[in-house]
Amino acid sequence: MNITIRKGVEKDSEEVWQLMKELAIFEKYINSFAITPEIVRNSGFQKNPPDFYCIVAEENNKIVGMLVYYFLPFTAQNRRSIYMKELYVAENYRGYKIGEQLMNALRNEAIQLNCKQIKWTVAPWNEAGIKFYERLGAQENKDWLNYELNANGNDTNRAGNIKRN
Repeated sequence: MNITIRKGVEKDSEEVWQLMKELAIFEKYINSFAITPEIVRNSGFQKNPPDFYCIVAEENNKIVGMLVYYFLPFTAQNRRSIYMKELYVAENYRGYKIGEQLMNALRNEAIQLNCKQIKWTVAPWNEAGIKFYERLGAQENKDWLNYELNANGNDTNRAGNIKRN
């Protein structure tokens, strides 16, 4: 298997969108998935600065994995952080360390841009994902709780409008 890891470009929009859709199915939020290939193209590649950045894994001109991230503003340490929003490898390509290669590329990006850290969330039911991240040396941050507030007040998983993760 000959995998190339590179930064995503505009022509990748359709394939990146397809992987985002597969992730939405895997993580069980497909019913609220509102992303289109045009949104990926406009928000990630045509807008300046983009709303997100993307690293892709490619084999034979086919995108088989993607990592979507954006930058968090400067922190108390006076350095920005990277927030990894999505990491997904197509099912037939799992087990070949493609996810690890994508994470290493993101780590290199963080080092080059003098970022303090890389942050992300993982669903508690995603045991394979948790094991993967721990194998890479990531540690669960138990110092902070994640909260969400739905701006329009329509959240079926809420007590009030606040959801504790």
